[in-house]
Parts: sequence; C-alpha cells; structure tokens
Amino acid sequence: MYQPVIGMEVHVQLATASKMFCGCSADYASAPPNTHTCPVCLGLPGVLPVINRKAVEFSLMTGLALGCTVPEFTKWDRKNYAYPDLPKGYQISQYDLPLTIEGHLEVHTELGSRRVGIRRAHLEEDTGKLIHVGDRSLIDFNRSGVPLLEIVTDPDLRSAEEARQYLVKLRGILRYLGVSSGNMEEGAMRCEANISLRPEGSSVLPEAYVEVKNLNSFRAVKQALDYEVQRQADVLGRGERVERVTMGWDEARGVTVVQRTKEEAHDYRYFPDPDLPPLAVSREWVDQLRSRLPELPGARAARFEVELGLSAADAALLADERPMADYFEAVVSVAGRSAGREAANWITGALFRLMNDTGIAIEDTRVSPERLAELLAMVAAGEVNVTTGRQVLEAMFETGRSGADIVRERGLSQIGDAARLEALAAEAVRGNPGAVEDYRAGKEQAAKFLVGQVMRATRGQANAQAVESILKRILSE
Repeated sequence: MYQPVIGMEVHVQLATASKMFCGCSADYASAPPNTHTCPVCLGLPGVLPVINRKAVEFSLMTGLALGCTVPEFTKWDRKNYAYPDLPKGYQISQYDLPLTIEGHLEVHTELGSRRVGIRRAHLEEDTGKLIHVGDRSLIDFNRSGVPLLEIVTDPDLRSAEEARQYLVKLRGILRYLGVSSGNMEEGAMRCEANISLRPEGSSVLPEAYVEVKNLNSFRAVKQALDYEVQRQADVLGRGERVERVTMGWDEARGVTVVQRTKEEAHDYRYFPDPDLPPLAVSREWVDQLRSRLPELPGARAARFEVELGLSAADAALLADERPMADYFEAVVSVAGRSAGREAANWITGALFRLMNDTGIAIEDTRVSPERLAELLAMVAAGEVNVTTGRQVLEAMFETGRSGADIVRERGLSQIGDAARLEALAAEAVRGNPGAVEDYRAGKEQAAKFLVGQVMRATRGQANAQAVESILKRILSE
C-alpha cells in the first residue's frame, strides 16, 4: 500500500487596478486582445519596471493571514526561459528571498484535521496568453504583467480531497481579504500539484514527484489527483520507476498526460533583476497591514458557534463568503442575538433556496437584512406562521417590499381568533370520522391529519399549535 504525498502551488491574480510593473489597467477580462499593453509589459528595449505598491500590500496581507513571517528584506529575480507568451525572455519573480515565508493553513475533512505548511508566498508577473486557432497560435498580451502571488505549500497533503479542501479554504481567505476574486474559471486562481507516493507508514519523502497542471476547478483537482495516485500506484506495482515529469490534466478523457520533463531551479538561471531595487519591509508597515486584516472565515465561524449557538455546519456555511457572513450579522444586529439560530435557519433554508433557484447572489438580493429581521419578528410574535412566512419571503425576494406591507395587502395575517379556530376544528372533526376513530384508537398521527385539514381550509394561516390544542380537547370529550 502507498500513501500520497502532495504539495500545491497556487498562482493568484491580485485584484489591483494596474499591472505589476507598469500603469496598464489590469482589468483586461473582456477587453479585445492586446489593448491593455505598453512598452513595459511588451518587453520593449530600454523600458524600466516600477513596483506596484498595492500588489506588495495585498501579498503581505495574504501572507499575514496565512500565519507567515515577513522578512525585513526581499528582492526581485529574473526567471529565464524562452516561450512565445514571455516577451522579455524572462519573468520577473522572486527566488531565494520571497516576501513571506513559513506559514500554515488548517484543513478539515471527514478523516480529521491537517496542518498544511505554507513554504512561501512570493510576487511575480503573469505571462501573456496563447490562443490556438487551427494550425496557428496567437498571443494576447493583455494579461502580461498582471501581478501574481504564488503560494507554495510543503508536501503535507495526503489525499486529493485534502488538496481540494485546502484550495477551497485558501480561496475563502483571499476573498475575505479582498485581494483576489479567486475565480478559477476566469484564471484568477490557477493551481498545480506536485504528487508522489511512498510506502504506507514511511516518513521519508520520495525523491521524484510528478507535477500536474491544467487544474482549473476544484472538481478537476480532485479528479486529476485521484487519477494520478492510481496511475503511480500501478507503475510502482509493476516494479517500475515513476519518472519526474510534468503532466497535464485532460478533462475530456479523464486522464493525465505527459507534457515535458520537469525543470529544476537551475534550468531557469535565476539572478537578481538589475532594474529593480531590493525591497525593505519595515515592521511599522507590517503592523499597519496586520491591523487591517478582517476576521477570517474560520475565526468567524467559531464565533458564530460560541456566541449565537449555531451548529458547526451552519456556522461554516454562513462564514464561508464574506458578503454572506456580513448579511447574517446585519440580520442578527437588528433581530437580536437570541434570534441567531432562527436567522441562520431562514437564511440557509428558504433564502438559500430562492438564491439558488434564481442565481441571485446575496449582495444583489432585494431582501435587506432589516426586512428579513422584521419578518422573523412577525413570525416570532405569531402575526404569521412559518408556512405563510415563507410565502411572504418569496414575495419580498421578488419585489423588495417589506413583509408587513405584503401581509397586510394580501390578508395573510395568522388566524388566532379562538372562536373561529374552534369552529374550524369542529368542522374538521365532523368531516373526517375515520381520523377521529383512529385517534381515539390510539393513533396520535390522526391528530396531525386533522390539523392539516384546518390548515388547508385556511390556506396555511391558522395558528397550527392552537388548532392542535383545540382538536385534542374536542377529541378527548
């Protein structure tokens, strides 16, 4: 039996207004090819790069959020290789003195928790994009020079699912910080995996590993790594040696395929970039950035559990994305902490369903936190029951109007008048002699059936608890 040994390399496009070393707009996603370029990002002779301060700040904030150390001195290096989408013939990156080092991230799966070491998080510039059309390859340099943060883990992951969970949690942190959209389908977060196998129970790291590229979704990561684990196990099972190569994930066929032999660091002939000065990071700057860090998803979920009594699953679900967590907290701030669990139930239930059915994000919903809190108060006060409350929420979601207005205009107030409920209960008893007989024979469920008849007759507006109480009194007479 073999144990997977997996490390991840994630390239994160930082959400800066301009590129890493020039003033070109970094918002190139929908622009025509080669319209966001200048002599610097096209690598024309005689131009000089200028460091993007915001990209450095975003990188430092990310490193701090991952528990990294920030060295006081860092520098820029040239990573030399020849490829059509690299106009200068080298990429400005960082090699031996990165911006942040030695952090960690906890991941959780059904098998338990794992602490994943973050070896480094360093800045570099993105390359252009090759577009293959028939037998020709075209190049779009709009992406060239966009700031990239490369986050490299230690080989601490032990399964494809752990790798997927690591990426999900990392993306959540990036979004909380506001440093990147983390959208893998748009290329804002691109990942590669280094994977090898060792005998079960061994603590020795294998010398050779395989790099897997073209992982453009969480699903692709899981499928590709599961496939590669089995492929390497089959190779070792035949008594053969796993070659150190770079593989690509072919999603259409569901297989990894060899792309090239794996490069070593010396293949890139790293050396300090003579056009960029080393960067000294003051402790004051680091402390200032640390003070700006938001409460991160894990800490926020833990607080939801302790302060509001939420289940671990609901807390994690609500804390996962910052806009959703902010919305939930805004509801609780109006409704009161005692309504925390009820607010969580309504948001993760009825509101999530409406959002999923329509594709509307929480930032765009017409149901403001204040109006949802108002609806919860109406349900708690007995003005409407839960069933009617869900109908009201649907109308609020569609129109943006307040629940109170909708209830008043549609006559949806809960029926709590004792005399009317008494008459409705008596009518249900007279019209369903079989259920009455079943109840008196000891079948408690028959009472629920009769309650349902009253609720149907009132279109769900009767106070169900009051109806059940009246019915049981009548049936016991």
